[in-house]
Amino acid sequence: MSATPLRLVVLISGRGSNMTALARACLAGEVNGRVVRVIADRADAAGLASARDLGAETVTVVRTHGSPIEAFEAELRARIDEAQPDLIPLAGFMRILSAPFVARYLGRLLNIHPSLLPAFRGLHTHRRALEAGAREHGASVHFVTPELDAGPVVLQSRVTVRPTDTEATLAARVLATEHIIYPQVLAWFAQGRLAWHDGAAWLDGERLEQPIVEDFRAATP
Repeated sequence: MSATPLRLVVLISGRGSNMTALARACLAGEVNGRVVRVIADRADAAGLASARDLGAETVTVVRTHGSPIEAFEAELRARIDEAQPDLIPLAGFMRILSAPFVARYLGRLLNIHPSLLPAFRGLHTHRRALEAGAREHGASVHFVTPELDAGPVVLQSRVTVRPTDTEATLAARVLATEHIIYPQVLAWFAQGRLAWHDGAAWLDGERLEQPIVEDFRAATP
């Protein structure tokens, strides 16, 4: 493990529960990193208070109604670059980032998506999984590329969809696994085990042709 902790800038839009999980994992020594800044695109994002409680600096970058995306992203880039991050995890950041923005940070942008990608890209994943009659569901940690939710997946969690599940109960069970697998991927990155190379995710010197899957199907809620 590198002696120098990763500098993390986390982007959020809401309560930031995954950001909190990442910050706590860093503080506990499970990830050799430090959340140096949390940036929200909403001034009322509940996660900002949690971030401050965990010792992170907070910044808000809001796109005003009618303003061009280019101006918003220029401000966002400036606030990110000020903090000199090694890695930029997205944690419930509800903005679609432009291809030039993603290209600037390619290989340093990670996201967690609440489905077993490539299934159910986009929004309302739990509802769509139930409507489709899916028997399994989960979450995916992936590198961000310009195509939405299409970057190389590193690690997935898998849970059983129960006959009694509602959108809320399924979402809660998946979220609990997100708080486990996202810090794990950051720990691999901090250890130098995970890298971006030639447009793909590499772990322990081998290109990941398929994501690693952690099975939570037998876990109790």
